[in-house]
Amino acid sequence: MANKVIISVAVTGSIHTPTMSPHLPVTPDEIAEQSIAAAKAGASIIHLHARDPKDGRPTPDPDVFMQFLPRIKQNCDAVINITTGGGANMTVDQRMAAPLVAKPEMCSLNMGSMNFGIFGLADRYKDWKHDWEEPFLRGTDNFIFRNTFGDIGRILKELGEAHGTRFEHECYDVGHLYTLAHFVDRGLVKPPFFVQMIFGILGGIGADMRNLMFMKETADKLFGKDYRWSVLAAGKNQMAFCTQAAMMGGNVRVGLEDSLWLGKGQLAPDNAAQVAKIRRIIEELGLEVATPSEARAMLALKGGDRVGF
Repeated sequence: MANKVIISVAVTGSIHTPTMSPHLPVTPDEIAEQSIAAAKAGASIIHLHARDPKDGRPTPDPDVFMQFLPRIKQNCDAVINITTGGGANMTVDQRMAAPLVAKPEMCSLNMGSMNFGIFGLADRYKDWKHDWEEPFLRGTDNFIFRNTFGDIGRILKELGEAHGTRFEHECYDVGHLYTLAHFVDRGLVKPPFFVQMIFGILGGIGADMRNLMFMKETADKLFGKDYRWSVLAAGKNQMAFCTQAAMMGGNVRVGLEDSLWLGKGQLAPDNAAQVAKIRRIIEELGLEVATPSEARAMLALKGGDRVGF
């Protein structure tokens, strides 16, 4: 399937806040509706966080996840990928709560602890919809996202070995690739594994095309033919980096978690619009968008009939 490109869509995340865009899905209904529409537009993997429907703040509550996971599954065939990254200040136990209930085909897995600075976003806004938003963002100047070797090993065992969940291994810097290689050497990660290379988050590797080339060269050196790879880039860099990745034989991730924009000065009206845009680019390059069944085969997933929702 060398000519097939997997499109992942990260529907809501825990970075952007309701003030930043009226189109950011917050309630379970909004998350479900935008997920289903994105799948119809061409996304074969849907990456999901949950939010408190009252005010849009990130929540790890399995009960909230369960208000939209079954609905998405019933209305499309896309692979459902649940976060284990959660949001700022969530404990590892909190971040694992919903995945352990849902037992999904995939989960995201950050491959290391890191400074995760989104405090600069707060300077762009003066009037806030909710009181929690500004302190949430500004607090990240003194925040370390925790995923120690012990945390990663625990997630790999309790979700991966116990429930057959496979992972979107999120690598925010070159060192995260070497951490992944460590777990491959220990036998806790088995091919074909899925590497998500992430660019443009303050605290991680910068959004420079030379960095994309270097990350890919490093992954090739470490993993050979044992892996599939994908790229996401924050904000304005989203489409350029995804286009470059597709041209290099990789896969792509878009969505309102990663960027609120469709073009310069133009807020994306929904996640499906970003999916449709990158799909047009992929097809103009002479490539084909992978179906959910093809993505499952490429990533050796267990199938949607073996999840907990």
